[in-house]
Amino acid sequence: MPLVNSRTRFGTVARSLHWLTALLILTAIPLGLYANSLPYATSDALATKAQVFSLHKTLGVAAFFVALVRILWALTQPRPVPLHPDRRVETAVADLVHWILYISLLAVPLSGWVHHAATTGFAPILWPFGQNLPLVPKIPAVEHVAATAHWLFTKLLIAAILLHIAGALKHHLIDRDATLRRMISGVVAPGIPQAPRHGAAPMLAALAIYAAGSGLAFALTRAEPEPIETATPAVTTGNWQVTEGTLSLGVRQIGADVQGSFATWSADITFDDTTGMGNVTVFIDIATLTLGSVGDQAKGAEFLDAATHPTATFTAAIRPEGSTFIAEGTLALRGMSQSLAMPFSLTIEGDTALMEGSTSIDRRTFGIGAKYPDEATVGFAADVTVGLTAKRTN
Repeated sequence: MPLVNSRTRFGTVARSLHWLTALLILTAIPLGLYANSLPYATSDALATKAQVFSLHKTLGVAAFFVALVRILWALTQPRPVPLHPDRRVETAVADLVHWILYISLLAVPLSGWVHHAATTGFAPILWPFGQNLPLVPKIPAVEHVAATAHWLFTKLLIAAILLHIAGALKHHLIDRDATLRRMISGVVAPGIPQAPRHGAAPMLAALAIYAAGSGLAFALTRAEPEPIETATPAVTTGNWQVTEGTLSLGVRQIGADVQGSFATWSADITFDDTTGMGNVTVFIDIATLTLGSVGDQAKGAEFLDAATHPTATFTAAIRPEGSTFIAEGTLALRGMSQSLAMPFSLTIEGDTALMEGSTSIDRRTFGIGAKYPDEATVGFAADVTVGLTAKRTN
């Protein structure tokens, strides 16, 4: 059996790549749908969900590289002519579906891969080459656009697959020609010496469809979010006003470090830089947490329960401790209050203060993740890091 194509049949390489691609895609898509449907209410359930997602991602990356080889091989080969070139509309539609399939086979796994690389969380790709991609920053904007594009492009891929299968069955069962058989067994189909050349219109139409899908993905992610109801005060009464800063959270899930932050928080600070004494009250809007790929889970009832307890409050006294400082007080979180101390460094130049501090919270002391009794799935420690710039107000 010849390895290469001719005008009347597909070679062994083209047919092998076709069916290998089909096997990978038709396995990866159901796995992705199944993984999304799985619960994660217990430690074992979360571990199972992560394993299924890892397999889905790994097959997706494999499908991307196989599809890339397939497309490159196709570009070097003659394309067997259509068996019914007189059916111009049918041939054009078939070409359009093929081009959508070709683009989808690259765009779907690549958008999923970019989403994976732009965030942190569980379910790693099962290979030894790392989880990141060059030029893909770990920022929410890239994560959200890639996730939306992956969702849209998957729908295009599924539609193209269904049309492709329907067309093959139509040729086999209704036309009773050799279209399907020459891809299965490499049968030689009659050549059409004067068959028309494949025009560029189907390719351009497929590119236009994907361009529209990409534009829609950007539009959906750039839409204004719904306003979040919060008890966080907009005005503070202390003698220092925070002008900029970050409040970060780091956890460990399924053996992977997951980093995130709270978008909305404020600090009411009273501090005497001559004595090093003061007080601080920090208000944190739990609903604004982003935490890699597990942000929604973290804000759910089993964990931070943002719907019932939308605000966390840290009230503490500030005092010097050696060459640094410590804020020692009470953290009210998820309807419970526990003692908490945060060591921090402080640099004051004129009326500007730079502060950096960190502490660790054991989730079990607040009843967080009670259904996850060990650290195999969700770590006990949650690392909190603060960095801010404040201006003296009086």
